[in-house]
Amino acid sequence: MSRRCELTGKSVLVGHLVSHSNRKTKTRFLPNLLKVTLLSDALGQSVRLRISANALRSVEHRGGLDAFLLKSSEADLSQKAKELRRKIRKAGESAAA
Repeated sequence: MSRRCELTGKSVLVGHLVSHSNRKTKTRFLPNLLKVTLLSDALGQSVRLRISANALRSVEHRGGLDAFLLKSSEADLSQKAKELRRKIRKAGESAAA
């Protein structure tokens, strides 16, 4: 399993820890990933995702999982999130018709 947020695409960054004497030690900066269960209103079911804490705040700010997925670009989403987005769009279209 890769260390990558399924909604925002945040992943591992590489850099240096710099000491007072200016020695540089290579390090990896890992994203703060959480396994969360979010409720989809359009589908009426819960979805388990591995997302960053920052993405969880963004989901709450935008008004839920459905609104977040519909507003986000497809390039950042994982394959699982893309399929979920398609299902939400399809459910929204069938409800509107």
